[in-house]
Amino acid sequence: MVAVKLGMLHYVIDHVYGAFMHRTRAITPPFFSRGWGGPKLELLERMAKQLFPMYVEGQNWPPPLVRPVWRTVWETRTACLREGVFQTPCDDELTAALPPESRTARVAWLVPKNVPPQKMSCVVHLAGTGDHTYDRRLRLGGPLVKQNISTMVLESPFYGKRRPFLQRGARLLCVSDLLLLGRATIDESRSLIHWLDTEEGFGKMGICGLSMGGVHASMVGSLHPTPVATLPFLSPHSAVVAFCEGILKYGTAWEALRDELAAQKITMTLDEVRERMRTVLSLTDVTRFPIPKNPDAVIFVAATDDGYIPKHSVLELQKAWPGSEVRWVTGGHVSSFLLHNDAFRRAIVDGLDRLEWKEPW
Repeated sequence: MVAVKLGMLHYVIDHVYGAFMHRTRAITPPFFSRGWGGPKLELLERMAKQLFPMYVEGQNWPPPLVRPVWRTVWETRTACLREGVFQTPCDDELTAALPPESRTARVAWLVPKNVPPQKMSCVVHLAGTGDHTYDRRLRLGGPLVKQNISTMVLESPFYGKRRPFLQRGARLLCVSDLLLLGRATIDESRSLIHWLDTEEGFGKMGICGLSMGGVHASMVGSLHPTPVATLPFLSPHSAVVAFCEGILKYGTAWEALRDELAAQKITMTLDEVRERMRTVLSLTDVTRFPIPKNPDAVIFVAATDDGYIPKHSVLELQKAWPGSEVRWVTGGHVSSFLLHNDAFRRAIVDGLDRLEWKEPW
């Protein structure tokens, strides 16, 4: 009985937080207040449908090699934190669709000192919804320095210093922006992992992310041609779950989306608009992606009483990727994010332990 009440409390906390963040529109506009995105959405739908033929064995690999320009933020006897910038490796058509502010990628890199890279691992951490800075992910990865695990934090397009001028907070202006953010994150992450492998010579690589970042981490791990540890935390199998089923549906500008269609002489009810959103966001369904090269190194960490991500969504992806593992932490989306960093760190360590060390050059 106590466990049931506690679980309900976590679930309620998620909904109270969601009501404050996503139903209060006086401070910031809702998601997609400027509509679907017009030609950009059509471009991204086409690109998403081409995604798998582009990434089949031997095609579109290696990705464009990035060469970050680094500056040292701080340095101690045991570790060094650097920040780097590089031009997004997206193709010309995709780069032109990005807002100018998002075309320069930014990363933070926390590296153990006095350890050769072939005896180290590096994990790329991707941003969850609303994570505009490096700080949270550096705090997650920081203690792993003692275990010779380096942390690389990618700032998402549309977030932080890459946020478009007219965008307020994390509220993307158009539906196309969500797909654009995801596709650019995939391309940038793949190029970074390739750089860590071929230029820096790390012995093992991993990709992780929380919530939206976990969806993107799943995609990157799925499409990578060699085994990487893939670690999605508190994440659904598709953006459909977040925006059409979870709390974010209360922070979505359904009326604006309907009005844009009406201006194009397309009459839809709000229910039909939501169904169209489901169709568009089904392009983000990770169960459609290939099984990663080493599914044993895929560890999902999910919350028992998550108001944003229902259990069935996590289990759908585990079923699609036989050999992967789901670990449950007690809590909701918000409380687990705050209280269970140790569980996330254990998953990172265990996922990397399930990989073989790369043979030295």
